[in-house]
Amino acid sequence: MSLLTRLIAPAAMGLALLGGPQAASAEGGPLLWVQPLRDHPVHKIMQAGFLSACTKMNRECEIVGNPSSTNWDIPGTLPLAEAALSRTEFGAVAVYGPDPAIFPFIAKLGSEGYPVVTWHVMPPEGSVEGLLAVTGQDTPAAGAAAAVAMATEMGGSGIIALTQGSINEAENVMSDAFRAKIAESYPDITVLSTEIEGFEPSAAQAKAVAIIQGNPEVTGAFSTTGNGPQTWAQAARATDRELVIVGMDYIRQNLDLVKAGEVFGLVGQPLYEEGARAAELAADLADGKMVPYRNALPAAIVTIDNLAPYYDILEQAGQ
Repeated sequence: MSLLTRLIAPAAMGLALLGGPQAASAEGGPLLWVQPLRDHPVHKIMQAGFLSACTKMNRECEIVGNPSSTNWDIPGTLPLAEAALSRTEFGAVAVYGPDPAIFPFIAKLGSEGYPVVTWHVMPPEGSVEGLLAVTGQDTPAAGAAAAVAMATEMGGSGIIALTQGSINEAENVMSDAFRAKIAESYPDITVLSTEIEGFEPSAAQAKAVAIIQGNPEVTGAFSTTGNGPQTWAQAARATDRELVIVGMDYIRQNLDLVKAGEVFGLVGQPLYEEGARAAELAADLADGKMVPYRNALPAAIVTIDNLAPYYDILEQAGQ
């Protein structure tokens, strides 16, 4: 089963019926998860939450996406999704939606009668045609919390480099909230212009090294992508610099960097919980239930003082 994971199962119970056509969907049917960059370790945590919820609901589920941990590839993912849809009568579809380039696919699914949910970013209700429910962290609150934690560790002064994996809705909002909170509350801290580090590790490190060398006064680095803690820890080592580093995601490599003192903190995005909630929302819609559109989840700042619960989550996710 190369590009998909299957579990087994029937349907759940109903509350109120969902209005609107669902001709293409099979009520109580299996769930499809569509995610470009399928093999990225952060995405694997999301998928683990999805599959865990599918198991608990005794429901058949499939995961499709381009088999890569570094190449964000929507054109390579959509044919895999279409192939799955052609062979299985799904009850609902979960589509990873931080990139507007995938919105037309969501609209197409909706027009064909599939209930569609997304996770990790939460577009305003009505802004994406065909999208019925969203779940994810409260990204502005998480970005502001990261700013407070980092500024406090820096003693309220210094210069921060800010990098993103790419230009996308999730990272844009995180960066904007971080930058706004620093400007509002910490006038003695300067945040440099946002740079794109990308998803390829060696290129990302080279970018971070160039930022440090071009800005020798930098004392902190904030990255809004899951590989960012590794990117900046490696760049700090390569340039023999001490930096207050905050990044995303409690993958094992990042937790180990916090434990070793090379990274100060992580935004503990509720990745596992997002996947599980997306599965629950999709299942409810497939079963004709009504669900709230917006389903926000809390995010914590992970430091050396609260690592243990996140290692436990990784154990549950098989990482």
